[in-house]
Amino acid sequence: MAVIPTSPATDTAPSTGRSRWTPSLRLQRAFAWAAAVTNGGIAVTGATVRVTGSGLGCPTWPECHEGSFVPIQREDLSAFHQAIEFGNRTLTGVVLIASLGTFLLVWLARPRRTPVVWLALAGPVGVVFQAVWGGIVVLTGLSWWTVAPHFLVSLLLLFFAIAVLTRLYETDAPPRWVVPRPLVGLTWATVVVLGALCVAGTLVTAAGPHGGDDRTPRLDVPVRALAQVHADLMFAYLGLLVATTVAFLAVKAPARLVRRAWILVAVTAGQGLIGLVQYATGVPEALVVAHVLGAVLLTAAAAAVVFALRVREPQQS
Repeated sequence: MAVIPTSPATDTAPSTGRSRWTPSLRLQRAFAWAAAVTNGGIAVTGATVRVTGSGLGCPTWPECHEGSFVPIQREDLSAFHQAIEFGNRTLTGVVLIASLGTFLLVWLARPRRTPVVWLALAGPVGVVFQAVWGGIVVLTGLSWWTVAPHFLVSLLLLFFAIAVLTRLYETDAPPRWVVPRPLVGLTWATVVVLGALCVAGTLVTAAGPHGGDDRTPRLDVPVRALAQVHADLMFAYLGLLVATTVAFLAVKAPARLVRRAWILVAVTAGQGLIGLVQYATGVPEALVVAHVLGAVLLTAAAAAVVFALRVREPQQS
């Protein structure tokens, strides 16, 4: 992950005469890695729920069934669909443990790094929001306007998780930009375009065949039109990335930044190829899940690039 400069904050607690346990930096990083991986993973399992039609495998919330938090045998519900949906719900608990654990460890660390604490707080708050929103998704019968934000928030939480992980490999010394400010602005502009690209992708899915349940109403907009907008944004994003990467080379940006930029270009090209094949072959389930995995990798790669735009003195283990 990115490494960037700063000198640790000095928000220390008054001495009480007794030693206070302080989590090691290695432990903090381990939980931060877990938070990043699980936030990305739950987006992929959510896609699996959709393509298998398991969205109402647990038809109520917060219980799986009335009077039971776990699946029970029912003639009107497939055991397979129940297992898929319940597994996705269970993973939410794992994401919460990783995110809340990261926040608590960063909070307990001494000296306390207040900016990192605030970043880490976004994790557990976001996961709790996702859990409540997941209930809204189920109780509204998987309406597309509830499912789309559910996926987008997962990508946003992944971005924050990588930000925390990045900061745990840095000190708190003032950052130094490694490229000119206009190029910094252009790089962040690509993130905005990526956000629009992801939103367009959720609309294509909302109008497509995979609604999470056969009875779920779809977005009443032609898929072809939405897919064209999505493809146009993909080509625009890829073009911006190539231009930005060439600009990095022109200003002799650090090799680490250039390497990450080319990785992002490669991931974007691969994601575009999956999307084209997916559309041409009738949106098969496996490619839908692969496309969501691609979105997760794309978000992670984009975060790695923007967090490498500045450097700080590396944090010592």
